[in-house]
Amino acid sequence: MDLSISSTQLVLIAAAVVALVAYVTLVVAPAWSSYGRLWERLAASFLTLYILATFLGVGLGIGFAVVWFYDKYAG
Repeated sequence: MDLSISSTQLVLIAAAVVALVAYVTLVVAPAWSSYGRLWERLAASFLTLYILATFLGVGLGIGFAVVWFYDKYAG
């Protein structure tokens, strides 16, 4: 069983960790601290998943556009 990690996998893991930390720090923490009751905090934290989905969608769209138009503008 080979458990070696390539440099590409390492970069992807590091990027995912940085993105998760940024999401929790910049989106979830302010939403959590904006409310006083526990159910309000949980609801606000749940609703931040829509923001996460939007960020992922925009990132995937930009990535898809780069791949799609790369050959047209690269050379």
